[in-house]
Amino acid sequence: MNTAGQCQPQAGRQNLGDAELAYLRYAGEGPPLLLLHATGFQPWLWHPLAREWAHSYHILAPSICNHRPADPHDGGLSWVTLAKDIVRFCHALGIERPFLAGHSMGATVLMLSHALCGLPAAGLVLIEPILLTEEFYQRQLTPEQHPFAAKALKRTNFWPNRDEARSYLNGRSLFQGWDEEMVELYLEHGMSEAQNGGLQLACSPRSEAALFMGGARFDPWPWLPKVSCPVLLLEGEKSEMQELIDFNRIRSLLPVCDHRVIEQAGHMIPMERPGEVTRLIGDFFGPLREARTKSAVG
Repeated sequence: MNTAGQCQPQAGRQNLGDAELAYLRYAGEGPPLLLLHATGFQPWLWHPLAREWAHSYHILAPSICNHRPADPHDGGLSWVTLAKDIVRFCHALGIERPFLAGHSMGATVLMLSHALCGLPAAGLVLIEPILLTEEFYQRQLTPEQHPFAAKALKRTNFWPNRDEARSYLNGRSLFQGWDEEMVELYLEHGMSEAQNGGLQLACSPRSEAALFMGGARFDPWPWLPKVSCPVLLLEGEKSEMQELIDFNRIRSLLPVCDHRVIEQAGHMIPMERPGEVTRLIGDFFGPLREARTKSAVG
């Protein structure tokens, strides 16, 4: 019997002083592993991956969506603030030198937590990190001009029931390649009950747009060479982000980087290829975990 497949996380909340961060915990006895989700999503989408590692790591998956008020028309929520929140989260819970894995926004925020904010890391997995052209960070964009914030503000945000919501997701190109379990997890945790009894997004279009706007406030490119731990960079072969993100440049600026392209995958690699991503991250972190253990014993 695969006991890892039955593993369920505990939900927690951590006071950061001026904010409170919700998170999922898989209380394994191994070294700490921090998982950070993409813009507009939830930590539960890490579950099919995290349960397979739960026997080897102490896993924490924070939710960075609604923990701070932010207005997309007033600069949004800076990703530097998010990076600092992750550092404070780790300090509050006594997490030392964690392994880090993030997707999209979560990947960039974790990189900044380490390289900019000084969070020591044993290893870092960047899955389709959001690093746009340097010119992008020099422009003063309104939410309506921002390529992602504008779409977020227009998102459908009400469904009468779960079946209607599932039908909607099945008709959207973004969800076409998703693993079936991932779709169900998104329906369960990426949506919440609306006041009138229907369903709405757990991360509202306004909150999502505020996160996208916050990502435009700071240029992350200069901090890539300051990453001091080994990095695994994952890129989707058919990712729509390839026109906006120079993955080869990211690889060239990271001191130690293994760059892999996931065949037939788009930007949502963990949702489309959870089994393959689980294996790749496990294989990457495995030797680093063994080295960490030997160093601690020695």
